[in-house]
Amino acid sequence: QVQLVESGGGSVQAGGSMRLSCTLSGATFPIYTMGWFRQAPGKEREFVTSINWSGITTYYPDSVKGRFTISRDNAKNMVYLQMNSLKPEDTAVYYCAVNTVNRLRWVAEDTKMYNYWGQGTQVTVSS
Repeated sequence: QVQLVESGGGSVQAGGSMRLSCTLSGATFPIYTMGWFRQAPGKEREFVTSINWSGITTYYPDSVKGRFTISRDNAKNMVYLQMNSLKPEDTAVYYCAVNTVNRLRWVAEDTKMYNYWGQGTQVTVSS
């Protein structure tokens, strides 16, 4: 059974940095894309970033571009999210997700593209 476990969340002051990790276990099939999403109270789950299997292709929305960096270590089955220059509006529960389906059409921002999700880790940025 595929399991994703996020770690590294916590509280930080605005302008600070934080690194999230996601450990994948139980996968016996290809992992095409790994991604991070976040959800603040009362808001929809929002795309943060994604990375393909080779690590060459990454996507970032404007809200985090230049501040967040995704990376992955396939040998360790881990994906990381380095977050710098954090803002109070980055406060949310952050979720790791993976896609194991060879899709004809890929939309990184679409939650339906990902078929496994972690339980989430809270990130709180204070002003």
